[in-house]
Amino acid sequence: MNRLKERYKTQVMDNLMKRFGYKNPHQVPRLEKIVVSMGVGQATQNKAILDNAVKDMETICGRKPVVTKARKSISNFKLRKGMPIGCKVTLRNEVMYEFYDRLISIAIPRIRDFRGIPADSFDGRGNFSFGLKEQTVFPEIEYDKIDMIRGLNITIVTTAKTDEECRALLQELGMPFQKNE
Repeated sequence: MNRLKERYKTQVMDNLMKRFGYKNPHQVPRLEKIVVSMGVGQATQNKAILDNAVKDMETICGRKPVVTKARKSISNFKLRKGMPIGCKVTLRNEVMYEFYDRLISIAIPRIRDFRGIPADSFDGRGNFSFGLKEQTVFPEIEYDKIDMIRGLNITIVTTAKTDEECRALLQELGMPFQKNE
């Protein structure tokens, strides 16, 4: 069992049950899935850029990404409906816990001038989204072998009903939020 999942079952569940007064352990919020996505706007001109983004994403997540396509045409961006414009990966179960563990223990501390993740990106339904400016913070990516620096979006979906519950869950699992000063 993953060390983060083990910590969730032994410590985090008990702490959240006491803090929010849950009667049943199934009421305690848990991680449901993590969606990692990358928008590649230059893919409309050059297909090789999207292929490199897909390789980077596969290296980071350990799963093959799904290529996302444009939903509608936008003439100003020279974009037609159905053109590939990005990729995404949905992680669940063990792979999700492994990725989250690598994210908070290895990748986030490697961000330059890091002062915590802003805690204003909750959606009101117990989900949290944030972005990373470069994929090179993950140790799996070799800096010499990438063609360009790309950012990626990470959405953490939980079973929490409110933002407060979600924030408490993520903090217990080690998410380094910014300190309010």
